[in-house]
Amino acid sequence: MRSFVIHMSASTTRRPNAEALCAALPNAELFEAVNGRDPEQIAGVKVFNGDLHRPRYPFPLRPAEIGVFESHRRIWRKMVDEEIDLAITTEDDLGIDPDRFASALEMIRTHATPEHYIRLPVKQREVPAQVLAERDGLRLILPRVIGLQCVCQVVGRNAAARLLAATDRIDRPVDTFLQMHWITGQPIHALQGTGNQEVAGQIGGSTIQKKTRPGEVLGREFKRGLYRLQLHRCPQRP
Repeated sequence: MRSFVIHMSASTTRRPNAEALCAALPNAELFEAVNGRDPEQIAGVKVFNGDLHRPRYPFPLRPAEIGVFESHRRIWRKMVDEEIDLAITTEDDLGIDPDRFASALEMIRTHATPEHYIRLPVKQREVPAQVLAERDGLRLILPRVIGLQCVCQVVGRNAAARLLAATDRIDRPVDTFLQMHWITGQPIHALQGTGNQEVAGQIGGSTIQKKTRPGEVLGREFKRGLYRLQLHRCPQRP
């Protein structure tokens, strides 16, 4: 198993955490993040305004979201090209509990195959459509509705190939796109109870979120709620 820590080398405040992750994860290396604000780095990315798939995504993609999506796509391409069967992919604001993560790795090695995409979420909100394994406070599930964020996941080579083929054009953030299993053909599992945390607030803040003007908040929340309602009508099933 390989590990890739997505990190932009210019983000010096995040570098110590990124290096700590490389020391803690199996066969790990830093993977240079794509800067979505640099036209040269995203020159080949075909971006659309939320209307490639249904439900329609109600917000325009931000440059940082484009960069994150392309960073993950480059890892998927690397896995396919180099025939890497399994890889842990993390963002550089992940914080792990070493003992809990060691137990999680044991379960992953038992169950994960090149067909799998398994999220190791920092928020334990997903409701299972199916429980595949349960041990020592860990629970491997097929969620009914796939959660957001791509802070940490295990990706199989065949799953990477499917996702790469489905994303030659993008119109929404990567985590939002991964929720659309009926488009990707890729089931998304989750391993709960790993002790993972998001530590962006401790190492310089988010690189994606931006401040929203007070007058925009209500409208965005309405659109977001409507979008989520449509997703709930398309659950994963065992």
